[in-house]
Amino acid sequence: MNLYETFLKPIFFHFSPEKAHDFATLFLKTVDILPMGFQVLEKITTYSSNRFKVNISGIDFPNPLGLAAGFDKTGELYPYFSKLGFGFLEVGTVTGEEQPGNPSPRLFRYPDENALVNRMGFNNPGCERVFQTLNIQKKTIPRGINIGKTKAIPLEKTVDDYVKSFQKLSKISDYGVINISSPNTPGLRGFQEKEAFLQLIQGIKQGLGGQFLIPTFVKLAPDLKDRDIEEILEIIIDLGVSGVVLTNTTIQKNLIKKYNSVEDGGISGEPLRNRSTEVIQLAYQKLQGRLPIIGVGGIDSGITALEKIIAGANLIQIYTGYIYKGPFLPYMILEYLDGFMVKNGIKNINELTGLKI
Repeated sequence: MNLYETFLKPIFFHFSPEKAHDFATLFLKTVDILPMGFQVLEKITTYSSNRFKVNISGIDFPNPLGLAAGFDKTGELYPYFSKLGFGFLEVGTVTGEEQPGNPSPRLFRYPDENALVNRMGFNNPGCERVFQTLNIQKKTIPRGINIGKTKAIPLEKTVDDYVKSFQKLSKISDYGVINISSPNTPGLRGFQEKEAFLQLIQGIKQGLGGQFLIPTFVKLAPDLKDRDIEEILEIIIDLGVSGVVLTNTTIQKNLIKKYNSVEDGGISGEPLRNRSTEVIQLAYQKLQGRLPIIGVGGIDSGITALEKIIAGANLIQIYTGYIYKGPFLPYMILEYLDGFMVKNGIKNINELTGLKI
């Protein structure tokens, strides 16, 4: 039981999830203005090791653990989380136009199963304002930008919407993610169908002058059938995509078993763990190392992090686990991974990906 679970978590969980997020943001900003505040916080939340240094898609990462999209939708939190033990941070999801998202309540906790359900609906200030926020920041660790479709934009204008965001945000980002897998934007998951996927990716590339401006990944849903995932992976290499993010949230309500009713939206956290790992393993076997994989879904410990990497993930991300386990989770995960490597004579985190044990 650490400081977070003993003292801070009960306070945060007293509020609604969105209010708790606002409170956490205020807490970080308060610590930042205290003398030596963030230097102390950085020291106790950061675990460093030369074994963690890795280059993926031409980007140097100090460690393989990132904060997934969804936590920092505006870019305002990058200066804080970049000092809290992460190797990279993904901002978003950002859309071409500002949008408020779905009506509240839209984020729900299921603490008995360490799960969240969200139907946020890509609430964000739009790519122009996010650019203004990020452009004045000092970039210290790799920063990804997760881009989605503006809800009010007609489906036939989707390509233009993505292109607008990429043109604006690629200038201040290390990599991009095309998010076509959120369940909370009508019609979005339809772009995971082969023909629609081809048209979208080719359209975005054409709109950007024939090639992506930065290494660009595609984020897929765990609810796709295995054969549909394999079909996308078969064509994805030829499209100039740099890699895949596996996976987004799931809409399979039966994965949350201890509650009589479950809200509509995307489920993240522990119930997603097994399926996301299965999808990573499937993709790793299919890709055979030709494209990197960012693994996300149900990581809340060193063991679950190792599980994702051994399944085939080159990088990993946390979100729900961070909410339940708190700011010391990156340290605990990285300490565990480093210990495992030392014990098994592994010199670099790359050697863990797809390891046969």
